Amino acid sequence: MLRLEAGGAWKLTLWTAGLMLTAARALPAQDLEPRAYTAAPIGLHFLVASVGRSSGAVLVDTSLPIEDVRAVVESAAIGVGTTFDLAGRTALLVGVVPYPWAEASGRVGETAGKVTRSGFADPRVKLSVNLLGGEALRPREFAASRRPTILGVSLSIVAPVGQYYSDKLINLGTNRWQFKPEIGLSHAIGRWTIDGYTAVWLYTVNDAFFPGSSTRTQDPLFTVQAHASYTLRPRLWFAIDGTWYAGGTTTVNGVTNVDRQSNSRIGGTFSLPLTARQSLKVSYSTGAKTRSGGDFNTVAIGWQLSWITPQRPPGS
Repeated sequence: MLRLEAGGAWKLTLWTAGLMLTAARALPAQDLEPRAYTAAPIGLHFLVASVGRSSGAVLVDTSLPIEDVRAVVESAAIGVGTTFDLAGRTALLVGVVPYPWAEASGRVGETAGKVTRSGFADPRVKLSVNLLGGEALRPREFAASRRPTILGVSLSIVAPVGQYYSDKLINLGTNRWQFKPEIGLSHAIGRWTIDGYTAVWLYTVNDAFFPGSSTRTQDPLFTVQAHASYTLRPRLWFAIDGTWYAGGTTTVNGVTNVDRQSNSRIGGTFSLPLTARQSLKVSYSTGAKTRSGGDFNTVAIGWQLSWITPQRPPGS
């Protein structure tokens, strides 16, 4: 662990550790998810297993004597999801449990340090509902329908149940709730699908920040995503992805940090069908412009198994 006790170095070390925490935890804000509001029949279920790796620099205030701050986050995750009828609209409920291995390192003057963590991070649940173009249809009805434009809304919730120790600076959990309301629009033009989403991350207070009695708050983090995907054949497609997110300034015990983000990322996604029920998705993204926080290269591979539960006609 980075430890500097002389003069104001303790506060500096605390601030640096906060940046490393941001690096390890900011990955959800960097999500690039094409076709998040794609139309689907009700009764569709899926199981997803994925692995990923994010690595790169953590950019800090250049006036501070902090150098070579870097982080590597490797992760595995398991997720489940299902579509269902919610007041006549198609709804999707997804839950994901991540297990990361994180390493952060840095140097303050001549003193260098490194810390590693592994364990369960905070799980995430997302409920989305398609409004425009989102009429709940059974598989046969869905196959005969055509919905080129979809307008949807969603709410993601991150629960504070991941690994967290109030006496440690670096943690995998956040000890706070996180909420992300989002609105998304998807429009198909021939083989192309254009997606756009806007959202905001909202955070509750972490009242057990290091050394256990400190209070840490974070301002809302606003995000925008855009995607253009091209379908070669059903379930075989590729996408060009981009996102921009800004805000998220943190405050510890009333002292505001110089860590406001204004970052952008670009990437690509490729989906490959393996069998009638299985598919593979590979994605890569990198920082296009990073003002503060993690400037990561991220690669992820996900395997998905999906199946449909037959729906009984009304009144049967």
